[in-house]
Amino acid sequence: MKPLTATLRLQLHSDFTLDDATPLVPYFAQLGISHLYASPILTARAGSRHGYDVVDPTRVNPELGGEAALERLVAALRQHGMGLILDTVSNHMAVGGADNPWWQSLLAWGRSSPYAEFFDIQWHSSDPLLAGQLLLPFLGSDYGVALLNGDMPLTFDAEHGRFEVAHHEHRFPICPLDYGRILGHAEDPRLQALAQHFSALHEAAEPLADAVALHRDLALVVDAGASLEGALAAFDSRTEAGFKQLHLLLERQTYRLASWRTAADDINWRRFFDINELGGLRVERAVVFEATHAKLFELIERGLVDGLRIDHIDGLADPRRYCRNLRRRVDGLLARRPLQAGVEHFPIYVEKILGADEHLHRDWLTDGTTGYEFMNQVSLLQHDPAGEAPLTELWSTVSERPAFAEEVRQARHLVLNAGLAGDCESVALALLQVARDDLMTRDLTLGAIRRALQALAEHYPVYRTYINACGRPAEDEGFFQQALADARQSLSEADWPLLEHLAQWLGGQPWRRLPPGRPRKHLRHACVRFQQLTAPTAAKAVEDTAFYRSARLLSRNDVGFEAERFSADPGWFHTQAQRRLRDFPDNLLATATHDHKRGEDCRARLAVLSERGAWLASRVEHWRELAAPLREALEDGAAPGPGDELLLWQTLLGSWPLALDLHDANALRHYAERIGGWQQKALREAKLRSSWAAPNEAYEQACAAYVNGLLLDAQNQQLRQSLHEAARQIACPGALNSLVQCLLRMTTPGVPDLYQGNEYWDLSLVDPDNRRPVDYAARRASLDASTPLAELLGHWQDGRIKQALIARLLDCRMSHPELFRGGAYLPLNVQGRHADKVLAFARLGEEQRAIVVAPRLASSLLGNATTPLIPAQNWDDTRLILPFALSPANCSGLFGGGAVSPSKELKLSTVLMEFPVNVLIDHA
Repeated sequence: MKPLTATLRLQLHSDFTLDDATPLVPYFAQLGISHLYASPILTARAGSRHGYDVVDPTRVNPELGGEAALERLVAALRQHGMGLILDTVSNHMAVGGADNPWWQSLLAWGRSSPYAEFFDIQWHSSDPLLAGQLLLPFLGSDYGVALLNGDMPLTFDAEHGRFEVAHHEHRFPICPLDYGRILGHAEDPRLQALAQHFSALHEAAEPLADAVALHRDLALVVDAGASLEGALAAFDSRTEAGFKQLHLLLERQTYRLASWRTAADDINWRRFFDINELGGLRVERAVVFEATHAKLFELIERGLVDGLRIDHIDGLADPRRYCRNLRRRVDGLLARRPLQAGVEHFPIYVEKILGADEHLHRDWLTDGTTGYEFMNQVSLLQHDPAGEAPLTELWSTVSERPAFAEEVRQARHLVLNAGLAGDCESVALALLQVARDDLMTRDLTLGAIRRALQALAEHYPVYRTYINACGRPAEDEGFFQQALADARQSLSEADWPLLEHLAQWLGGQPWRRLPPGRPRKHLRHACVRFQQLTAPTAAKAVEDTAFYRSARLLSRNDVGFEAERFSADPGWFHTQAQRRLRDFPDNLLATATHDHKRGEDCRARLAVLSERGAWLASRVEHWRELAAPLREALEDGAAPGPGDELLLWQTLLGSWPLALDLHDANALRHYAERIGGWQQKALREAKLRSSWAAPNEAYEQACAAYVNGLLLDAQNQQLRQSLHEAARQIACPGALNSLVQCLLRMTTPGVPDLYQGNEYWDLSLVDPDNRRPVDYAARRASLDASTPLAELLGHWQDGRIKQALIARLLDCRMSHPELFRGGAYLPLNVQGRHADKVLAFARLGEEQRAIVVAPRLASSLLGNATTPLIPAQNWDDTRLILPFALSPANCSGLFGGGAVSPSKELKLSTVLMEFPVNVLIDHA
């Protein structure tokens, strides 16, 4: 098998299965991919487009072709020496509905179910309505209303012999111990006899096992003609007697049905963020770990899987322990793999959002992250610091919104008091119990604890810290202290002592110092719950709220980005690369993912605006004037509001199709539909004038009419033409940024990760737009190493130039794997008139050296060029100063050009004469 040199992410679903991917393997191999990187393949909810809603982790998803299709794909990969990395979900499963057998068992049997401890449930509640019960917030209306209207009838599953309460797609099983109460209303003596047998389960030694046979008998009796009509009619809640009977039956269950609106405040089980249909798993328990990973371990042992990507690692109770356990289990399987599937090392990656100055803990024994932080690093490098002030002023003046940091704090406050209010209250109650365990703190009140907790969570600078039995790790201490200091500024002095107690409870006082017993257990529980609160709070507040409220420059609003930071210099970028080489040389390097807010080339184009802040401000003023007739005056203000309008214009500039013909009505209509889908999501995620929970139809419709009017109506041709011209002006320098971004992903320390279809330009928007079908036929047809550079440059808009660069760079990596994996990283000195517009470094190996050269912030050097190639003469006297001399006989450029002389200086006019970027390989 080839060494790990490049991955390519595929989004698998029913319309793009494992068998659909198999015939593409030769193309991926030709492109230079060493490992495919697949979205989750275990059985997910029917129709899932992403695979993260797993309902059965013991089987390969039949919608994807099942295990046989997986074997066919792996066989094709092996023919080309390629491997397979799988995305897997350890944090949660899909719940609700009727398709998760573990969840259905839990609902039927409660704490007697073998899966009762699989899900992260707080069985003990101070609410008498939830004592020993699981809140199920799946009803479309209040419980009493649904009961009165007959919206949750008692039904019978004839295939499995089970009684259930039905509500839309949901099926809530009735405990078999209560079947006697139902069957007692039947007239058929066979059913009456079964009623007695089911009632006898109360005294059975093994009621779950005994019930299996009884379910089968019940199904057979009903199939033989026994009628359940009378029994079911007795529980028809549309009648007075049935209302009472069904309610009493439901009261006996281990769950309480409730309106979906109760989830935010009353939920007593952990979800993925605030999504009711995704229930948190207790994977820290050995039995859960083994059960949820059994199929993966089997596939690894059989040699079908060669690496893992762990989704949402921060949702787990103890990420460090989980990763170390996983490493131990996987490494133990490698010796048992078939000889032809042998690997020396099995890579494990974690999906982790790193904050400013945060680094992945090395003692987790992983190979690194999935690369969001690299996206951020390249983005910062491509933003001109000179644009920060004018763009900040433009956004502030037009939108009248606060600075990004304050936007995040407000969003965190909203999340903690809305979608995650119940989770926050659970942590507060856990901390109250810790306080009650100590005579010195037992007088502290829940209200005071709640205020201090919220202030701390609102100011947390990272997704979470990793408190363990020994307290807060040294790597996390600075982040906690920063949150503590900021929280102090937002609380009254009367609450400051509470913060000191929180500092002690949340890792300042290691729980291992307490003697075994309830206080120690309470302290550990509070620490775990706190850490599982801050991560979803950050995600919902930043990615799913603030990014849609603040738009100083949208290219700085993406997953894993520090949006409040505008730019960074080459020195900082070099430092990050050297650190990655030292700590995680195989870290994935992503510039696009299935979760990105904007495609990699959309962001690269928008970054050009950082070099043209004054120009954008003048354009915005012009567009606002032209768009005045499109705005509507609603009771709650203009529609769209100025902030949403500026957000839209930036989105249009970044995503405007390169080949869009303003006279092509179908193309305009298709683009308007894409923008309309993005806009609705953006308005609801912002939660300012609309939201998912309470859509503001009047505002959304007015905003949709604005988009359609702008892009489709004849009377707005002048505005549409102006936007078209503006997008064209930044398209070429944007493409140059894209090629540089592509180059850096392939040459800096780490493993480049491509996202499906992004060999061509990626001007996509947030999902589902970034998960549209890929035209692989066109990509396969255009992958031709013999295509002249002049043709690629002359037709750069079609994307072939990007594909050619990727193929050439990956071929270079595959030819020199050790150079790019472990070769030293050396920043190079640049001198001359435009030295500030160049990034250059060398990778140094034992037998080869690579000199990497790329423009940055070079929009002005393009001038009026119609291609993303900076004219050679525009570089003037700019040159690289090398610490070693190159040999012309042993040095070759990326595309064969860039001839060098035996000197320690390289002129940019020579190195970048034929192509926008270059890599010189010197065989020392």
